[in-house]
This record gives sequence, C-alpha cells and structure tokens, in this order.
Amino acid sequence: MPSPLEGRRLWLAGIGGAGMSGYALLAHAWGADVSGWDRVRTPYLDQLPEDITVEIAPDPPVPPEGWETFVSTAFADRVRGRPRAELLSELVSLRDSIIVAGAHGKTTTAAMIAFVLREAGRDPAWLIGGIVPQLGGGAGTGDGWLVVEGDESDRTLEHLQPKIAVVTNVDLDHHTTFTSHHEVELLFESFLAQADASARGYELEPYTGQLAMTGDHNRANAATALAALELAGVGRAEAERALADFRGAGRRLEWRGDVGGVEVVDDYAHHPTEVAATLRALCGGGRVLVLFQPHLYSRTRHLARELADALSAADTVAVLDVYPAREAALEGVDGKLVVDALSELRPGMPLAWTPRLEDGVAFLVARAREGDRIATIGAGDVDRAVPLILEGLG
Repeated sequence: MPSPLEGRRLWLAGIGGAGMSGYALLAHAWGADVSGWDRVRTPYLDQLPEDITVEIAPDPPVPPEGWETFVSTAFADRVRGRPRAELLSELVSLRDSIIVAGAHGKTTTAAMIAFVLREAGRDPAWLIGGIVPQLGGGAGTGDGWLVVEGDESDRTLEHLQPKIAVVTNVDLDHHTTFTSHHEVELLFESFLAQADASARGYELEPYTGQLAMTGDHNRANAATALAALELAGVGRAEAERALADFRGAGRRLEWRGDVGGVEVVDDYAHHPTEVAATLRALCGGGRVLVLFQPHLYSRTRHLARELADALSAADTVAVLDVYPAREAALEGVDGKLVVDALSELRPGMPLAWTPRLEDGVAFLVARAREGDRIATIGAGDVDRAVPLILEGLG
C-alpha cells in the first residue's frame, strides 16, 4: 500500500505513553519520520523501531525546527503543539477504522476485535491502550482494518470519525472533564452519530461459547466484539473459533503466579464498576485479599464511598495512597478516604491503610494461607507489588 505520511516529520511529546507510542509506530510505518520525548522510559517504547529517536529527560527539550509537534494530554501545560487527538484523527481518516469507546471494557473489547481479525487473515492495524501479549504489543501496522481504543477522558472522541463505532457502556469516570453522567452520554451519542455503522441498538447475542478469560464482564466484552466483527464482515462462527484462543490484555485479571497454594492476580480496575466486576470474577472457592491503589485525586474524592462498596466483596483489603497520574494533590484527599468508608461498611474486616506499597504487601502476605488469592488492583503502579508478594509468599 502507498505510504500516506511520506515526507512528514512528527515530534511527539509523551511518546512513551500507551497511546502516543502506538501513534508513533503507526505513523512511522505509514512513511513519516518520527521522534519524540518523554520523562521516563516505559515498556511501550520497546515496540518502537530503532530509527525512532526518543529522548528521555526530566524536562522537555525544544522540538526540532521544522517538525510538526503533537503533545499528549499529560504534557499539554509544558509543551506547545497540537493535541494528540489531532494526530489520532488523521490516522483514523487514512484507513477504514473500528473504534471502541466506553467507560469500561474498551481495551479488552478492542483487543478481541484486533485478535480475531488477525487470526481470520484480515491483517489489521491496531492502536490499543494496553499491552496485548498475543498481538505482540498495543500497536500493530497491518494493511486491513484499523482497530482503535477510543478515549473519552480528554474528549478525544470528538475528533474521530470511524467507519464502525462501538460503545461498550456509559459511566462517569473522569470528573475533571465531565460534570455529569448526562454530559458523558452526549459525547458518546455524538461519537456514534459520526460513524457509518455502530453497535447502538444492535441486538447483542449473549456469548456462551468457549472463552479463556473469566468473568461475566468479559463475556459481555466478547458479545460486543462479535457484533462489531459481524459489521466488519467476519461471520460469527469464524469469529468465535478465533475468539476462543484469546487470553486477554495485560493487567486484566492477569495471573502472575502461585506460591504455596496462594494465587497472585493483577488487574487494572480503578473505577467502582470495574473493581466490582473484578471481584465478582475472583470471589468464590477461597478468600480474596486485595491490595488496592486509588487512581487520581478527583476520582477518589468523588467515588471513595463507591470504591469502598466494591472492595467490600473481598475478605481482606490494604489500601495504598492515591496514584496522582496527571493531577496535583487535593487537600484532604488520600487513600484513607476509601479505608474509612470501608471500615463503616464492613466492621471487623481485616483492613489496613498502608500508604507505602511495601507495608501493604507485608500486611497481606502475613495473612495469606493456602487456597487464597491475592489481587493487586489499580491503574497506577500497584503492579510493582507483584514480585514482592511472590517473594514474600516464598
């Protein structure tokens, strides 16, 4: 196929992010010269070819003269340039695309679609905000459909016009962007209206077939993926055969080890709806001990009680301090808000406020016994605890 970005020179601020690293890979594959900067080296940079130059430094350098600058949302206040949404919009416009949006499940659903398309010989490209081991990463550069995980957190969806649009569900998750659930609904309605075809009103057939992933929420993701694949021309029988082999995206109910009969599982859930779904999938047959890391001060302030309610399904919980991501601290907002609410909901539950990750690990390891599951849950860096837990159990 022709290289639609031949002759373009693109410099990306925040190139190490899950989204921007994928844009870099795809733009490079489509003919552009690409380079960029980030504060730290991330695993997402491992997927980039050697001729994409990446500078790692605490502060952003001056973008090279004559290069188009695109900036991730995280660095919009530090680097002058065009928003990342404009680059993604251009990439989407260059290929027939399937965009999966929604508050929850979009990473897994988009990964399912890309995986089935690849297994069915459709040679897709994809931009997914997570590591998908069976796909070799979060981005791919095939010549077929472009499958994209859409993001509402900074209203990027407003810029995208897909051929097929999918919305998994609607929930208020980003409190600094949206003031109400209704405002989120309006964004998703506008997004669906821009597509040639969408899953709005589409009769979803429940998926009861073989699935390597646990949880009712993953069966809902599978049903949604199959509907989108049918719109893309992949018959259900063919799609189901491929889907049965899909084992999930990284940090989505990811099994990480078993020591002394104690299983360790890692999950990205960070909204109450997601935490509740994760624990429904894990509970049953043994105790579940959770190390939870709240994500974003704004979300913790608004949803501490709801997070506690979701966590109340566990048997033992340790809560870390808030992972700030792109936000500044808010006075009086920390992980103890979740602990206090949980202590009211579940008096007597073994529960700890452990701002230090190492203390949370020690609290859970000391209480674990054969037949238990320990789950690290959160969208920040709580997965750093996994090797410490496995070592402690040994």
